[in-house]
This record gives sequence, structure tokens and C-alpha cells, in this order.
Amino acid sequence: MEGTKRSEEICLKFPPNVISPGLAALLAQKDKHEKLMDYSGPRLHFQMVVIFVLTQIIHSLLKKLGLPLFISQLLAGILLSPMVFSDQHSLVNISEESVAVLGTVGAFGFVFFLFLSGVKMDLSLTLKSGKKAICIGLLTVVVPLVSCMTTIKLLHEEGNEFSNKSFFLAVTYSGTSFPVIHCLLSDLKILNSELGRLGLSAALIGDMLTLFLTVFSLWVKTGFEKGRKEALIDFGLAMLFIVIVVFVLRPAMKWMVKRTPEAGQIKDICFYLVILAFMMSPRFTDLFRIYFLYGPFIFGLAVPDGPPLGSALVEKLDPVISGLFLPIFATTCGLRFDLSYFKNSNLFAYHQVLGAMVALIIKFGVSLLVPILCKMPTRDSLALAFIMISKGIVEMGSYSIMNDNRVISEDIFAHMTIVIILVASIVPILVKRLYDPSRKYLCFQKRTIMNSRLNQELRLIVCVHVPGNVNSIINQLNASCPTRESSIALDVLHLIKLSGQATPLFITHDKQKKTLSSKSYSENVVVAFEQFERDNWGAVSVTVFTAVSPPNLMYEDICNLAMDRLTSFILLPFHRRWYIDGSIESEDQTVRTLNFDILERAPCSVGILVEGRRNLKGSGIRDPLSSDNSSFYNIAVIFLGGQDDREALALAKRISQDKSVRLTVIHLKAANSLGVILTENDRMLDSAVLNDVKQSVCFTYIEEHVNDGPETSNFLQSIVEDYQLIIVGRRYKTEDPQTLGLQEWCEFQEIGIIGDLLSSADFIRNYSLLIVQQQQQRTV
Repeated sequence: MEGTKRSEEICLKFPPNVISPGLAALLAQKDKHEKLMDYSGPRLHFQMVVIFVLTQIIHSLLKKLGLPLFISQLLAGILLSPMVFSDQHSLVNISEESVAVLGTVGAFGFVFFLFLSGVKMDLSLTLKSGKKAICIGLLTVVVPLVSCMTTIKLLHEEGNEFSNKSFFLAVTYSGTSFPVIHCLLSDLKILNSELGRLGLSAALIGDMLTLFLTVFSLWVKTGFEKGRKEALIDFGLAMLFIVIVVFVLRPAMKWMVKRTPEAGQIKDICFYLVILAFMMSPRFTDLFRIYFLYGPFIFGLAVPDGPPLGSALVEKLDPVISGLFLPIFATTCGLRFDLSYFKNSNLFAYHQVLGAMVALIIKFGVSLLVPILCKMPTRDSLALAFIMISKGIVEMGSYSIMNDNRVISEDIFAHMTIVIILVASIVPILVKRLYDPSRKYLCFQKRTIMNSRLNQELRLIVCVHVPGNVNSIINQLNASCPTRESSIALDVLHLIKLSGQATPLFITHDKQKKTLSSKSYSENVVVAFEQFERDNWGAVSVTVFTAVSPPNLMYEDICNLAMDRLTSFILLPFHRRWYIDGSIESEDQTVRTLNFDILERAPCSVGILVEGRRNLKGSGIRDPLSSDNSSFYNIAVIFLGGQDDREALALAKRISQDKSVRLTVIHLKAANSLGVILTENDRMLDSAVLNDVKQSVCFTYIEEHVNDGPETSNFLQSIVEDYQLIIVGRRYKTEDPQTLGLQEWCEFQEIGIIGDLLSSADFIRNYSLLIVQQQQQRTV
């Protein structure tokens, strides 16, 4: 029992906001290193450089094992800790000075991380989360907390739960961390999947509840120890701090945002004023008697998320914090760990660890049971349960700072470090095995234009990245002359990069109802396509969506929408645009990567639209793409054979039903059959679709025999000027005698050999180009 009391005394020796993390680290390590030699300034700096370099090397080696970034940094710190390098003359020996300096630098990074986490969070989403997310978020905190407190009370009956910090620690065991779950989902690339969105919403609810319970436990503890008056004073000061942040600082930052031009950057003076206020927030939390880590986080919550202010803070600070300061902090957390702490462990620590394990198990059970009761698939429910129990840098940082400040004893810190390492290492592996969002794209139903009847409504998705995409897409759709007999159900998806926010958004504009955000997005896109719908009333129905998500995950939004809307064709803009003189107007490699992802995963057919060269601004030259240049809109299909070419021909026949559209099918045949790789089935299907063209009086059929790629290139150069739109099949990784010798010159694999040839600088290109890939049938 003496050991138990001594542990409780250590836990209560220092309040959590009395000393700085750097000084606390020095005090925590002083007994262990008091006999070490005194390092001079240059040696200390050299030692810190050596530690940092070795940490990066160890981290790189551990990362190859597939461990999460945070765990590899933490283990790097453990491998460099005094537990391993105990020689006082070693270059990597951790002295008092190095611990103090590294601890301060690391804590600075951790506080910045909490601030940026607050900036990325949008509290308004808590009010718009679904019932399922609210239930999961609340129950996964409350039920484990009650179970943990019950367990600790049964095992450790002495003392008050608030005076010995049992309730405070139970909240940390049972709580949910939004930044940790966000990092996990982002690393697994399921942030904007259906499961990822549910996990984020539940984590946001749970994090806010955890924050309230933590502050509440400190107020109650103050009431037990110092009386109700002091507790009420603490409560009043905390409310005053929140009032100042919400009604003074947040309106001031909103005023800065309003004074920023639309799509402009925040002024530097405004940016640095926000940074100054953040740097002062820990001091203000001391004055208002709030735990010093909560000040920057609460201030971050008050910053308007997204552009221009929130995105500017994240884009400028996050690379430095995540790339330098936060790894140092994770390493310093590992430096504090020592196996010798287990030798001096006492009964109180064992009770706390047992309570933490009970909380973890109950949290997993609740996270699993609630989704199953909501009729979620078992595999998805298991994946969500593991997501909700994940641990990371926030929990490790909290326990490290509590250990430095003597809020918890070293044995509790050592036990919790082991728990965090195990959970954080296992959870990503299990979630990846259980949940694969691409499984739902394995569509066994054919969703192609070939399988759609001419008099059947064509369900089409078009993607918009920049305003220039709108006009080019509408021009092509107008050229197709949709009719009531051959109508189009058009879904427009405006894709916006997620910046300065943590939660992806998916907004539906057709009912003027925003699903997750009160912000205004895509107004110009909505207006343009609504006008297009009015111009083609009865023949076109338009629904506009906006997806705000990370560029590397945008394919999830597109594929999910295609699945939900039973889409037959997705139209994507090419990543490069040209002026009429051949110079590049714009180029976006993230769009190119997205196009590759869609081509690989799409549950339907896909097309990539390469715009014709545009007039230079102010040149006064008439746009050759305008349909006013001719009374007919001439379309050509370059046909070599295969499923992609058949899909391209089906699309061309679909959009050329109007009398003002003239379709020419150019069949390039090999002069000899040597090297032809088409299967017998493909040749039969090709013959069938070509016979329909030959027998029709509405289409023009041209057959040309070529020997190799150069002959194909010369022939195409001679005829392309006669057309406004050329449609070709992608024919990925397919080289026939007609394209022999062109493969090695192909720059853009996503548009195939012929598409790349027609978009090259060798062609005087006043036409638009549409590359088509038929739906790829995949198996599990």
C-alpha cells in the first residue's frame, strides 16, 4: 500500500500547466543523468545533429517494414534512448541539455500540430452528422469510460476518483482523437470513402466529448481539493476564454477573410497576426487556468477553415511541422521510455493499466456492435471498430507531457507506451485487410454505351476542375444535339482540392441543399449547366455535385457517384490545354494522375476529352472550334479494332443522330495480317459493327490500308483538318501493325497510341479529341 500511495503522490506532485515541457523533460531526466559530464555548447549542438540524422536513418529503415510513420519515429527514439546508449561518452548519449533542448523543440512542434488540427476541423459538421455517427461517437466514449471507472473502483477502492486522477486518466484511456483517426484514414487512402466519412464524423463527435470530459474532470478535481469556489472560478475563467475566442478573435479573423479578394491569398500581415495570437495562446491559457495544450487547439478551432486563411496556415506550416518538428517530438517521446520502469511498478499502476485495457476492449465492442445494429456489413463494422480504437501521436504526446510534469508515474507511462505501440502498429494492417473500397467497383453488370439502346436515356458524368473545362464540355454536349428521344441524364461533378480542412465534403446542388457544409461552392458551374439544361429542356436533365477532397482520393468520389447513379459513361478533361499557336496554356499533373486512377477503377466506360487549341487572349482570331464555322459538325472515328474502338463507334453513332452532325468512320487495316493480335471473337464483333456502318446511308465509311505507324501518321495528317471532333479508342498496351513504331514515342499512355499521336505537336490541331475506354470487367 505504501507503493500505491507513493505513486498517487507522484501523480499529484505537479499540476499539468505549471512548467514548460522542455523544463519538465529536464526535471524528469535529471536523476538519471546527474552524473553525466557537462557538455559544452558546440558538443551539445553536434550531439543534437547526430541524434537527428540517426533518427532519420532508423526511421527510413523501419518504414520499409510497413510500420506507420509515427511508430517508426517513436521506435527510433527508443533505440536511441539511454536504455540502449548508456555510455556517457557516446555521441548519442542523451544528456540533460540535449533532453531539455530536444524536448522544447519537440513540444513546440506538438503544440503547433494541435493548433493545425484545430484549424482543419469544422465544428459545424457535428450538427450535421447523421444519427449513426452521433451514436458511435458518443457511445464509444461514454460506455468505455463507465466500464473503466467501474474496473478501477473495484480494484482500487481507496481514495476519491477525482483526487487521485483516476477519472482524468480514464477519460484519456476511453477518449477519441480526431487528428489520429484523420491521419490513419489519410495514410490508408480511405479518407473520402463511405467508411472513412463515417469514421471522421464519429471521431469528431467523440473528440469534442473527450475534450469536455477532460476539462470537466479537472474542474471537479479542483472542487474536491480546493473547494467549490475555486472550481467555479476556474469554470468562469474557462468560459471567459472561450467567449473571447468565439466573439472577439473569430470575428476578427472572419473580417480578414472578407477583406481578401475572391480566390486571392490572405495578406501577410493577417497571416502573421494569427501566428502571433497562436504563440501567445499557451500563456493566456495559464492566465485563464486552462490546461496549456487546450489553448492552441481551441484557438485553432476558431480559425475559419478552408481558403483563404485556414488553407494558408496549413499549406505554409504543415510541411515544416510534419516534416521536422513533429518527428522530433515523436522521437523525444521514445527517448523517455525505459524498460527499467517496469521493475518499480506498483499496484496502482497495474490497476490503471488494467482499466485502460478494459476501456480499449469495450470501446472496440461498442464500435463493432452499433454499426452491426445499423445493418452495416460485418467486415466494414470490424474495420470501423479498429479505426475507432486507434492510438497515435496525440495520446503519446499527452502521456509524455503528463510524465514530464509528474502527472503520471514512469511505470504508467511505460505501460501506456507499449499499448500505444501495439495498437498503432496493428490497426492499420487489420483495417487494410478488412476494408477495400475498390471491391464495390467490381461491377458484373455491363455499363457501357454499346449496351445502351439509342432511344434509352444515357447516364453521363462529366468532371470539372477549372472554369475552362465548363465551356469545352458544354460545346461538345451541344454538338451532340440531344433530343427527347435520345435524352441525357447529366451529372456534373465539380472537383475541388481539399485545403485547410480535414473532412472531405460531397455537396448536392440540385435541391439547393448542402449535405455537409453551409459554404457556397461551384456557383459559376451550377449557373452554366442550368442554362445548358434550359437550352435543351426535355432532352437533358442536369444535376450538379461538388466534391472537396484530397487530389489523390478524388477517384473515390467519381467512382462512388458512378455506382450510385448507374452511370454508363464518365467524361474527364485532359490535364493539358493549348493555345492555338501550340504553346501550353495550362498543365496539371494531379489531374493526369486522377485520370489514370479512374481508367483503372471506373465501374463503367470512360472518355478523356482533349480540347482543341484555343485562341490567344485578345488575338482577334475566330475560334475554329465554334460550330458557326460550318453548317455541319463533322465527327470522325478512327477504327483499328477491339472493344475500345467499338465503344468509341457506339458513342459516335449516339451523338450523330441529328442531321447537322456528319459521322465518318475511318477503318485503318493492316496491309498484311502479320502481327495482328486481335482475337477471333474481337474480329467477329468488329465485323458486325462495321457492317452496320457500311449499310447505313447516314454515315461515311473509309477503309485505308497501312503498313506501319509512320504510314498511319502520314495518312491521319492528311485528313484531320476536315473534322471538329475525332473519337478514338484508347487500346491501352495494344500495338498492331498499324501503330508499329509509334509506341516508343507515346508521351501520354492514358490516351493510347493514336490519341497521343493526334494530340502531338506534329498535327496542326484545330479539332477536339475524345479518347474512349470501354468498361473493364474485373474479378475479385
